[in-house]
Parts: sequence; C-alpha cells; structure tokens
Amino acid sequence: MAETISMPKLGFDMAEGLLVRWVKQVGETINKGDVLAEIETDKATVEVETSASGVVLQLIVDQGTMVPVNAPIAIIGSAGEKVDSPKTLNVERSTLDEKPAPQTPPTTAPVQQASSPVDSGPVKASPLAKKIARDQKVDLSHVQGTGPDGRIVRKDIEAIIGNQASVTRSAPLIPNSYSVITNHDDKVIATTKLRQAIGRRLVESKTTIPHFYVTHEFKMDALMDARRQINSFALDNEKVSVNDFVLKGVALSLRQFPNLNATIKDTEVIQFGHVNVGVAVTVPGGLMTVVVKDTDQKTLRQISGEVKAMAGRAREGKVKPDDIDGSTFSTSNLGMYDVEDFIAIINPPEAAILAISSAREIPVVESGELKVGWRMKATISVDHRVSDGAEAAQFMQALAVFLENPVRMLV
Repeated sequence: MAETISMPKLGFDMAEGLLVRWVKQVGETINKGDVLAEIETDKATVEVETSASGVVLQLIVDQGTMVPVNAPIAIIGSAGEKVDSPKTLNVERSTLDEKPAPQTPPTTAPVQQASSPVDSGPVKASPLAKKIARDQKVDLSHVQGTGPDGRIVRKDIEAIIGNQASVTRSAPLIPNSYSVITNHDDKVIATTKLRQAIGRRLVESKTTIPHFYVTHEFKMDALMDARRQINSFALDNEKVSVNDFVLKGVALSLRQFPNLNATIKDTEVIQFGHVNVGVAVTVPGGLMTVVVKDTDQKTLRQISGEVKAMAGRAREGKVKPDDIDGSTFSTSNLGMYDVEDFIAIINPPEAAILAISSAREIPVVESGELKVGWRMKATISVDHRVSDGAEAAQFMQALAVFLENPVRMLV
C-alpha cells in the first residue's frame, strides 16, 4: 500500500521548510532510511530520509517550494501501483531567487568579489549558498551554478572562496609594509534566517523562563591525566576531548536528578525517560545544537565519534533530522577559547543547560600547601519553575564525583 511522506517537523518552533532538491526521482527504487530530499529550515539544510521502502510514485511539490510542516511531499509504494492525485497544496514557489537587490556601486575588486554582500539580479541560488556568499562577499552574478537548472549551490560558492584563498596565498609579500588605521563607512548586514531564529528563541527563553544559576569549580587533575593516557593509545580520529568526559558525566548525573532532565507543560513537569544531551556547535552565522541520544548508555569513544560526525555535518549544512531532534538537556562549551566562566540561556522546552569553561592550570591550595592544579568552572542555568537552587547545587556535586574520579565513567 502506498505511503505518503510529509514535510518533517525539525524542532518545536519549525512551521515550514524549503524543499531544495529531490535526491530521488519518480520511478526510482528507494529503501527505508535512504535520503529522499534536501530541505532547508531556519537552522540548516537537512537530508530527509524516507520512512518507507518501494518505488517513488509521485513527487507532490517542486524543488524550490516552501512547504508547511506535515504537508505531503511525496508518495512511495509498489511498482505500478495507482495512486490518487493529492489535493493541491497551499504552497508557493520560493521567490528568493528572483527578488532583485539594490544596485551596488562599481568596484575594482576581482569579478568574484563584491564590495558588499550582493544578491543582484535574478540569480538562482539556494538560500544556504546565498547566505555563505553574503557572509564572504561573493558576487553571485559571476558564479556558474552546478545545481538543478543552473542553480548555485553551496559547493559553487566554496569553490570560488577556495580560488580566492589560493590567489591570496601566492601573492608576493611587500617588505616593510604596515597597516594604516582608517575610518570606514557604517556597514549594514542583513541577519540570516539562522540568526533570526536564534534571536526569537532566546528572547522567548529569557522573557518567559525564570532563570537561576549555580557555578561549581571542578578539580580536573585526574581527568586530564586519564585523557592523556587514553589518547596515547588512540588513533588521531579517535582521541577524546574534555567535553566528551563532561557529556558522559552530565548524562550519568542526570540519571540521579531526573527533575533536571525534564520540561514543564502547564502545571505538570514531564521527566524524560531518555537522557539525550545536546551539544551547541558553532556554524556559519550562528549556533546549532546536535544531540547525542542515550548519552548515559554510551562509551566515551561512542560519544566522541558521534559529536565529531554530527558537528561536521552541521558545519557543512548537511545535518540529518535525527542529529538535531530530541535533546532533553543542553551543554555549551567555550573551553577552547580560554574562557574562565560564563552563563548560557536555557534551550526551550528544556529545563536546564550547562555552560562549560576552560580547564586551566592555576595556583591552588590543598592541605595548606600552595601548588599548581587543573581547575574548570561550569555554570548550570535552571528553570526556577521546575527546580530550585539546592537541587541544582546537588547536581553539580554529583557531576564533580564523576569528573574528579573519571574511572567511574569507564566502568
């Protein structure tokens, strides 16, 4: 029996998605889990996998169409199976490609580069390609598209950027040159869809969720030593990070404090049965949270491998729906930027988020003696409607047991 595939809902605030490209065409065989199409949301370009096996009988919407969540997009069934024509969808062809932009003044820069972000003329390009071009000041009117119907896609922009970088590297250095500080005109930069989505969510979070914060300083000497020993035996692509230990410790601690692995709905607190820890990842134009499912049940190596793979897909704009769906508690790590301490905004509808700072060698006093030790601060932000300071402090103490005795996470 034929099965209808609908536009998936990727995140609680997603209302519609842009169908960028069909990966499979009518008449092609497809298996459950194969990629059917690429869609673009406010957050990323996502590969949509099919939930059915069979033959693609019908593609209901055209490429470049904005489709509401849960609206039908394709029909999959048996070869030769007859299907009724679906009702006409109330969707419109995206006009992003045809909207002219204000004219920009002439420039003496190379033809691939413009003096300001451009979208001039009826240029056909995916929204992701336009965003990258805008950020990198690439003139789309001089880019040859390799996508469907000559559409400019991400790889076309990256090729231009790569060529420019090559020219820059090969340019001769001018001896005894120095930069002169000059004033410049104000620059107006349009915010991306991702930045707009982040803004909406975080304004909602800070104005509707009563945050409170608890900071704890962790002794990291044993963890840093354990990490060094593990990585001395691991391949380069299998080395574990401090963050991998923290994710594992957070997940095990949440099992002891299920009230922080929760959400609030009206007068009820819903404690999630799974511990799915979200990891904030920096992507072009903003942040995205990828999710390690059942983090408490996975080894450090599994956690490390999944985070690397999902973060890579996020930065390439090729996340899978499962990569960004279903987090029950989030983390944000700025440790790689030599950050002593910071706080994070709760990622709704979750009840808490952990902000992780740098592990640093500092002077410490132990047993009345001054010595050098590894220390790391972390701050938990909690929804006061769900929990109170004492529970958050106890959670941080439980997390300290794991981080300061990492062997507990390895058995």
